[in-house]
Amino acid sequence: MIQIRADLCTACEACLERCPFGALEIKDGTAIVNDKCTSCGACVKVCPVDAIILEKKPKKKVKNLAAYHGVWVFIEQREGRIDPVALELLSEGRKLADALGTELAGVLLGEGVESLCRECFAYGAERVYLADEPVFRHYRTDSYTNAMVKLINAHKPEIVLYGATNNGRDFAARVAVRVVTGLTADCTGLDIDPETRNLRQTRPAFGGNVMATILCPQHRPQMATVRPKVMKLSAPDYERSGEIIRVDSGVREEDVLTRVIDIVKNIAVGVNLQDAAIIVSGGRGIGGPEHYHLIEELAEALGGVAGASRVAVDSGWVPQYRQVGQTGKTVSPRLYIACGISGAIQHLAGMNTSETIVAINTDPKAPIFNVANYGIVGDLHRITPVLTAKIKALRGKK
Repeated sequence: MIQIRADLCTACEACLERCPFGALEIKDGTAIVNDKCTSCGACVKVCPVDAIILEKKPKKKVKNLAAYHGVWVFIEQREGRIDPVALELLSEGRKLADALGTELAGVLLGEGVESLCRECFAYGAERVYLADEPVFRHYRTDSYTNAMVKLINAHKPEIVLYGATNNGRDFAARVAVRVVTGLTADCTGLDIDPETRNLRQTRPAFGGNVMATILCPQHRPQMATVRPKVMKLSAPDYERSGEIIRVDSGVREEDVLTRVIDIVKNIAVGVNLQDAAIIVSGGRGIGGPEHYHLIEELAEALGGVAGASRVAVDSGWVPQYRQVGQTGKTVSPRLYIACGISGAIQHLAGMNTSETIVAINTDPKAPIFNVANYGIVGDLHRITPVLTAKIKALRGKK
């Protein structure tokens, strides 16, 4: 924090001119600091009489890293069904645990959810910490945070992974603060540094223009939220078994600040991009909303779903629920056809794990061709109707 020695200050106002936050002012012939100060230290360098002192906060004690072992995955579930992202994280967590030579465990909170442990074992977990209590019937920030913090403090996992869902994003950050560690949000890649055992957490940064790899070398557990559909789902083995560790969360209903009175289910739009096996997306190249039917017709002919790039959505041509990309849905279908999409990194971050990518674009230098398995240089308005007609004809013959 900033301290000003009144016995040295000459009220020259040099610090006022340099402060980028307007955090200094002159009062009674001396400079004073207000609540806008961020302790950036810019004022210290310009004071001609050395009247300003920046007192550094003492470094926090580094945790005993050797005391932390194991990879954990938060098993998010709703109404007795595991969210697919949790199974994807178990698949990825299995690889991380093997690289570290440690165990993989799931953390399952809910009411009447013990039967879900079998699925956790099938996807690689060796044990499941189970808190099966009425207080966890519905997700609430307080109850889930308190339970997870207690488990982490008691068992000291080395890595904890959460799905980057509404619930995962909501309470993972609170857990990180409570256990005094870091959290990397919306990761698209995870691997282990074999020398340091640090988790290398990769995520898009600066609007998706760069991919940043983030480390948490001095604190444990290392925690990350991971976007759905970026990790490959392994084949389940239902012959696998594991250990169920039943825990008493210590969370009481009267300690939870919120109550779930009722759940009103919204009638969802009949488009599920994340689970689609085939997606056809349109971008700026479609030219306007009146041409989006070309994308929908090709998707229908293939038995797939129509998507869109951010440009098409922001232009008001296509509803937001069809958006694929960093700020839309992350998808990984068997077939992804990009029509009139240049391939900005934000869009690629949401679909580049697709099994087969086909690009249609008039610009042969468009970045989308760098990730495409097949490319067609041409006008989508001429190409997609021909593809649609041909596909319908072939399917008609069958």
